Amino acid sequence: MKHSKIPVAQSIVSLCLSKGITQVVISPGSRNAPLTIEFTKNPAIKAYSIVDERCAAFFGLGIAQQIQKPVALVCTSGSALLNYYPAIAEAFYSDIPLVVISADRPVERIDIGDGQTIRQKNVFENHIMYSANLYSEIVPVETITDKHLKQKIVESRRHNEQEINKALNMAIAYNGPVHINVPFYEPLYEMVAEKTVTPIQVAPRPVEQEINEAALEPFADIWNKAARKIVLVGVNPPHVLDQEIINWLGADPSVIVFTETTSNIEHPDFVTRIDNMIGSLDDEGFKQLQPDILLTFGGMVISKKIKAFLRNYQPKHHWHVDVKKAYDTYFCLNKHFEFSPNTFFSCIIPKLKQGVSDYKKHWLSIRTKRNKLHISYIEQMPWCDFKAFDHILTAIPNNSMLQIGNSSAVRYAQLFDVNKTLSIYCNRGTSGIDGSTSTAIGAAVATQQPTTFITGDLSFFYDSNALWNDYIPKDFKIIVINNSGGGIFRILPNRDKNTDNFDAFFETTHQLTAKELCKMYGFNYLTANNEAECLIAKDKLYALNDQPSLLEIFTPRKINDEVLLNYFKHIK
Repeated sequence: MKHSKIPVAQSIVSLCLSKGITQVVISPGSRNAPLTIEFTKNPAIKAYSIVDERCAAFFGLGIAQQIQKPVALVCTSGSALLNYYPAIAEAFYSDIPLVVISADRPVERIDIGDGQTIRQKNVFENHIMYSANLYSEIVPVETITDKHLKQKIVESRRHNEQEINKALNMAIAYNGPVHINVPFYEPLYEMVAEKTVTPIQVAPRPVEQEINEAALEPFADIWNKAARKIVLVGVNPPHVLDQEIINWLGADPSVIVFTETTSNIEHPDFVTRIDNMIGSLDDEGFKQLQPDILLTFGGMVISKKIKAFLRNYQPKHHWHVDVKKAYDTYFCLNKHFEFSPNTFFSCIIPKLKQGVSDYKKHWLSIRTKRNKLHISYIEQMPWCDFKAFDHILTAIPNNSMLQIGNSSAVRYAQLFDVNKTLSIYCNRGTSGIDGSTSTAIGAAVATQQPTTFITGDLSFFYDSNALWNDYIPKDFKIIVINNSGGGIFRILPNRDKNTDNFDAFFETTHQLTAKELCKMYGFNYLTANNEAECLIAKDKLYALNDQPSLLEIFTPRKINDEVLLNYFKHIK
């Protein structure tokens, strides 16, 4: 097996492999040739080639989301690196490990007017777990005879290896993005038959500390005295919580557990549709729901209504459980338990008593009423986004993966009791529409589950280069809800839809379709313009597995906001 002649490239790949990092997404270039050679020549590495760096980064993020291990990204120097930034920010806030490895020009070539030279050092400093800035290496140290120069090269190599270890260990231990910036001198393409380095290896340290059970006693006492407790669960991968803990939470009459579409936690007595429950409450209702204790775990919360409720009707205590961080989302955080949810609950539950309260019973009865009203409203509504989601969410096969685009798509999904056998994901770290398609494709590549991606039209067209990809599984499905613009902006409160240029600068109205994109990228293309066509198309979509398939559902642009707003009046 051949290797890059440049030692630092060998060190990076060797250390990646030693830490179990075996997947890399490479965007073609020249300055990154030593890295490309070293990664692609190694049979232990699974390498993907994605031209568009923004798509490449989200594709890698989708893989890392599924395997829950770091994925390496490799790009050339210059603006290529900056195209990684949206995915890096998403990884930073979603706790997804990415190892960004950028080629660079030697330091003396920066800011002298050479092409593809930008200031790459610490370029992601606001959204990165660690930045490793390496020294250039010209030739193997073994070929140097001058003692002083040889010592200098040895010290440079030691620095590089220490920095690589630190970066990789941070990605592993803290589940976040790191950046390794590597300046390369030319020549870039030379190879050798044998490796010339044996880099030092430093093992990552575990982040989670041993729990002090005695320190939990005061909190257990507070819990046991409270009659109204809310457990709010944000974004989680499947199987994050043991079933015994789920059952215990579900059995306590003083506890309401609110989960979201992306929580991936299921129990019959958990409230899965938050907005249906609280969307029509008045001041009296909010006061009845106001908890004494709010306990949260998981990532970002989608529901704006639950955020507004908890900010305006604050609990006395807000505790967050997470190994890494705790956001003061509701402006009343007073305890961060720095443990995994399983560790925390396993240790505190033996100290807790089930409350004597009708808190949960009362609100579950309201849930039952709201669910019936939900069904009756759907039966009477015209063809619109809401009705389209009612059809497509029930069509997704059991035990498959559902990826959802941001903005209106994931918010509509929140209003439905989505199939509990599905694994559900959405990029909620930054909640951006960019990269959702690329993420879904990367996730589909990494998992054995058939995957459906539901997205809005603007999000889909924005990330259309995601389809420029040789790895899309044949059973991959995309469902695009095309309402000819950014329909979410009609729904937002306090928006004057008669404002000059509203259509152009808020909704971004258009007449685009996905038909020609599907033709260019080899997708089966299906359409639905009304309910009858949707019923036929959704069945046909899942019967097609000879190549990736896309169903474009067209809905009327101007009635979706009225249907949605009237929905909350109807279920009150």
